[in-house]
Amino acid sequence: MPIHAALSDDGQQLTISVTGRFAFCAHQDFRQAYERAGAPRRYVVDLRDTEYLDSSALGMLLLLRDHAGGDAADIRIVNCSSDMRRVLSVSNFAQLFQIESPAVAQAGC
Repeated sequence: MPIHAALSDDGQQLTISVTGRFAFCAHQDFRQAYERAGAPRRYVVDLRDTEYLDSSALGMLLLLRDHAGGDAADIRIVNCSSDMRRVLSVSNFAQLFQIESPAVAQAGC
């Protein structure tokens, strides 16, 4: 499965890791990953092992944002390659999510 979800020990943070292609075929698994987690305060989407992301992945991120509380949501997208960061930037996702490159994400851990 290309989507792996891990809830922190205190239940406050859900980390969703995407492996391979982040595309429409991952829609159901991605949605189930956050719906099954209850209501954590923070979400992290780790794209370290993601090779590709398309417009349906952007839609999935927006659905996660709505689920997590919209404007009040605390969601970080971490370990973005430069290509993914460019797609997210062109789509103005930096206005909606905290986006971190690998060097920043590792320094914050």
